Amino acid sequence: MKKLPIGIQTLSKIIEGNFVYVDKTEIAYNLIQKGGYYFLSRPRRFGKSLFLDTLKEIFEGRKELFKGLYIYDKWDWGVKYPVLRVSLGSGVHKSVQDLSENLLWILKKTERDLGINCPGNLKPKQCFEYLLISAYEKYNQKVVILIDEYDKPILDNITDKNVAREMRDAMKDFYGIIKDNDAYIQFVFITGVSKFSKMNLFSGLNNLEDITLNPNYGNICGYTHNDLLTVFKEHLQGVDMEKVRKWYNGYNYFGDRVYNPFDILLFISNKFKFKNYWWSTGNPSFLIDMLNIRNYYIPELENFTANEEILDTFDVDRIELVALLWQTGYLTIVEEIPSVFSIKYKLKTPNKEVQTSLNNLFVNYLTEQVAEKLKFQDRLYEMLDKPDLDGFKDALFSLFASIPYSNFTNSKLPEYEGYYASVVYAYLASIGLDLTPEDITNLGRMDLTAKLEGKVFIFEFKLTEQASGNALKQIKEKRYWAKYQDAESIYLVGIEFSREKRNIIGYEWEKVAQTQ
Repeated sequence: MKKLPIGIQTLSKIIEGNFVYVDKTEIAYNLIQKGGYYFLSRPRRFGKSLFLDTLKEIFEGRKELFKGLYIYDKWDWGVKYPVLRVSLGSGVHKSVQDLSENLLWILKKTERDLGINCPGNLKPKQCFEYLLISAYEKYNQKVVILIDEYDKPILDNITDKNVAREMRDAMKDFYGIIKDNDAYIQFVFITGVSKFSKMNLFSGLNNLEDITLNPNYGNICGYTHNDLLTVFKEHLQGVDMEKVRKWYNGYNYFGDRVYNPFDILLFISNKFKFKNYWWSTGNPSFLIDMLNIRNYYIPELENFTANEEILDTFDVDRIELVALLWQTGYLTIVEEIPSVFSIKYKLKTPNKEVQTSLNNLFVNYLTEQVAEKLKFQDRLYEMLDKPDLDGFKDALFSLFASIPYSNFTNSKLPEYEGYYASVVYAYLASIGLDLTPEDITNLGRMDLTAKLEGKVFIFEFKLTEQASGNALKQIKEKRYWAKYQDAESIYLVGIEFSREKRNIIGYEWEKVAQTQ
């Protein structure tokens, strides 16, 4: 049985070390046959670096690595190209000086690979250009440029706009060399997490083709479900593959829906334990910082519609939270909606891992109940599973009563109805319930629908200072439950919150009779 390539980003090590490799060379072949300049955005730990290394080995003519792979008998291995690779994935860049020093260190490796030395005292931009032109002249062949994690110096400082702007401007100056030396270049491939505007970072590179959502390259990174059933067949014997799909699949780039490779490799390595492997490798602190600035209605992020411009527009001075969540892998596209003027996309969390982890983060943010969170999660799940709706009310009341007073006095969040709904939603999502916020019927929208083991719970929330019963009354008058009449059991729950008391002041529920 082949070994698992956990953390390995070099093709030669995978092939020569008898590690599992999912063949991406057909996609690579189609790209390099066309030639040109390409840009790809994918979340962290998605296989971008390995794909770049695969391109490098192809262009350098390492035929022996590709025996048995798609490209082996199709590429002209007699033609070799000098490769200039820049990877900004390592280290943290806290200043332009840090960035300059790191770039020079990276270019030193390229000097050794190409057998070319930059003259002393050159700045990174000048050394980059010197290597490019000198490689063209030395090898009498156009140069391939591969840039990995192009945006990391900016993302390292995304919550400090002044430093982020300095990084953006410095990187724009560095990447400007590509535009100025087109005559020496055969192929360019640039990867990163975010999609910064071409105008702000790649000014003048009008021929840079963004293949992030091109269906021809939808599977360029990540594993498909078929990959798991074939390439990983030996490793996944006896595993509930539908459960694996729900936990880790779901990323959509208009090819097949794909898995994050890191999740699958760790899942196998850890004897099939369902855990949040990918999430645990990176804490999105930027998200909390942005939520503190903008009072986002949390459930909206599970059922959000954004136009093409929002997803494509990202800059230090204009950060769209939804675009950032999508680009970093916390949301994915579930539907493309053509409209008269543009394309719209419906987005949601891709899978159970991200849904539960993201909402655990939201619970901490909204309530500061880090220590007590697990107790409330267990209690809420137990009450809905029974079901015991009176016990569910008691659990919710205790939950809101335990939110620190400072959370209300130091924040404007609790002043709007969405805060209380967001807390309930985040808790239920963090325990893995199947949730539909803003659930649409022909008579209106339910605030929240939750499903658990054949049971359907329909919630309506109101913010008021006097209990009136209007929340449950609205559900009944609009007959919201009708769309779920085939469910084993349906429960209607109306909850009224008081801004002054910061808790539930009205709570009513009914079970829908089977004959209704």
